Amino acid sequence: MLHAPPLGALLRRYAAGTALTCEPVDEGLLNRGYRLRTTRGRYFLKHHFDPDTADPASIARQHRATERLADLGVPVAPPLPGHDGRTVAVVGGHAYALHPWIDGRHRHGAQLTPGQCGRLGALLGVVHASLEQVMRAAHGELLPPARGGHVPRGLGVNAPAGGETPPTCDPRRDPRRDPGPTRGHAPEGRSAPSERPARAAAAAPAEPTTAAERTSPVEAAVPAASPDPADTFVLIEDLLARVRRHRPADSFDELARHRLLERRTLLERHADRRPPHSGPVGWVHGDFHPFNLLYRGDAPAAIVDWDRLGVQPRAEEAVRAAAIFFVRPDGTLDLPKARQYARAYRRAAGATPSELAAAVHRVWWERLNDFWMLRWHYERGDTRADSQFPAASALAVWWTRDYEAVCGAFAD
Repeated sequence: MLHAPPLGALLRRYAAGTALTCEPVDEGLLNRGYRLRTTRGRYFLKHHFDPDTADPASIARQHRATERLADLGVPVAPPLPGHDGRTVAVVGGHAYALHPWIDGRHRHGAQLTPGQCGRLGALLGVVHASLEQVMRAAHGELLPPARGGHVPRGLGVNAPAGGETPPTCDPRRDPRRDPGPTRGHAPEGRSAPSERPARAAAAAPAEPTTAAERTSPVEAAVPAASPDPADTFVLIEDLLARVRRHRPADSFDELARHRLLERRTLLERHADRRPPHSGPVGWVHGDFHPFNLLYRGDAPAAIVDWDRLGVQPRAEEAVRAAAIFFVRPDGTLDLPKARQYARAYRRAAGATPSELAAAVHRVWWERLNDFWMLRWHYERGDTRADSQFPAASALAVWWTRDYEAVCGAFAD
């Protein structure tokens, strides 16, 4: 197999027996995974390959976080310790972790009933609330708690706290109204071009154990600026040039050109809708989507791949996840299911309708400025995300047209 892991050197570090079979797992764009069967059982071997998430110390901190989440009853799959007690094995300069094999399958939103969509939202809310308990800043101080409630030990969800703030789905903020300035009149202030959501701050342990771990993540929680359309216009021109140069031209090039020109027009029309800095932040999974959640039967069995654990706006992760779980092939969202999900999330996380409405606006804007799939295709020659592009690119257009309905689904 390509990039075969050094099984002999790895397994000597664990009480896991001798390897019998080792097969690559197809899912995953950044790191590499293997289905491993040994004389002592079945395991998932993870090769932390992506340079941005392969630091052994950061991986170990993520492992400690999942161990503590498991103690709270959150469905996770903490790694197994080696003979030396460590959960990260570095062999040949590469970081690996051995996890128990979890029987289960991935489910997209179309495969979930309305009730299961509610349980999905409650699960993410419990994750956010539980992370507040296990992730501590400098000297063990908790980050500011989410407003509106407390989630008890395990996966129970409290009833909503009284007096929720009314949502802010004001028609005056509907991007279908007031076309806004033409190209070149973007708001003042510039930020880096938008490719993907900003990376989360590096995970910290529940209680700092070394001098390097005593730095508070609060410093990394400065609200992030939203994408600047002026930067996006430059990126669009660069991608259009790459599309024109690609030979032989194919149907993907045709769709890419259409969506780039369409997105440029939308940004010209709505440049004055650029949202302010992000809302309340807290510890989040950082990459919550169908391929990072395993179901056994009708119930979630394990949330996996915590590589992007960090401090980000919680409500934005909730909206961003819904936009992946509930997007249809035609680029629309299943709003009734999204509504069930969002209501349950708000109850579990103690989030207000206004927080979700603001997050909808920011994630909508993020999607308008987001071209990571095209950058992978044209800049890296990496086509693994190509199959996602038709629906994802259509979503931004539909979301703009039906903005008020989307906002209502998350805030009603």
